[in-house]
Amino acid sequence: MIKERGLIIPEEYDAKYSIKETEEAIKFVKDNFERKLARELTLERVSAPLFVTVASGLNDNLNGTERAVQFDALDIDGELQIVQSLAKWKRYALKLYDFEEECGLYTDMNAIRRDETLDNLHSIYVDQWDWEKVISKEERTIETLKTTVKKIYKALKDTEELVCEKYSKLTKTLPAEITFISSEELLKRYPDKTAKEREQLITKEYGAVFIMQIGGKLSDGTKHDNRAPDYDDWELNGDILIWFDILDCAVEISSMGIRVDEESMKKQLEIADCIDRSELEYHKALLNGNLPYTIGGGIGQSRLCMLLLERAHIGEVQSSIWPNDMREKCAEKGILLL
Repeated sequence: MIKERGLIIPEEYDAKYSIKETEEAIKFVKDNFERKLARELTLERVSAPLFVTVASGLNDNLNGTERAVQFDALDIDGELQIVQSLAKWKRYALKLYDFEEECGLYTDMNAIRRDETLDNLHSIYVDQWDWEKVISKEERTIETLKTTVKKIYKALKDTEELVCEKYSKLTKTLPAEITFISSEELLKRYPDKTAKEREQLITKEYGAVFIMQIGGKLSDGTKHDNRAPDYDDWELNGDILIWFDILDCAVEISSMGIRVDEESMKKQLEIADCIDRSELEYHKALLNGNLPYTIGGGIGQSRLCMLLLERAHIGEVQSSIWPNDMREKCAEKGILLL
């Protein structure tokens, strides 16, 4: 395994299928997983925006440091931004489309992450399934979160089964079940490791894990990771990670959670020192009780294809822009970036 400037080059890498065969397999993965996810979570497909107005407050601030791509338009007042995710827009859409409890929506989300550090797993271009469903206030619990994660994992397992049946050169690697652990439990388990090191260790041990409760401070005063204060409830969220032998690392396939209610959003805005956001359209609607209680998340399309099709670089399953030296190093080892 060669590692250089974040790029991992597996020794004796075998892509197994041609570019054309890979394109066919990508469609097979996406079509089947999309159907299974919709069935497991009772979701309907909808259209979604590529950009929103800055004033709406609908764009996702992610970790709070990423710069959104911003521009103006001839006939539109105010600045526009390409979405970084649809976490807030989906909740607004559930109300607009009049979805009932236990039902929800999913959509293709395409974004530009201009501040990504490019490597095997990260691209400027982001493609994911964004999904959201309505729940009752009483369902805002850890048990609801875990039950939903298990359904998503079942969709992953079922899709892997179909893919390996159709493409005989591929191997089933997902464990029978996904393991749950909180970020605080993970800290106590590996107190001398960084958050990312803890993720690697726990995921390698169990194969598939859901790390819960991300965003707030841990007992040692640090955070496991940053999270925007105005969509996930930091006590009711988490990440799905899968161990990937080809790169010898954990791969985050999904970030998700039960969304903030009126109380938790106000609290988290205060902690994050951005209470001024409460004056934005979306935030006012939520604080006034005008939006449904929901659970939702994003699932990386290209990362899922990487995992199931056993590809060493995300650029093998999506078309994006890569540094010339990265393209050259990958090509030398039979890793062809689209």
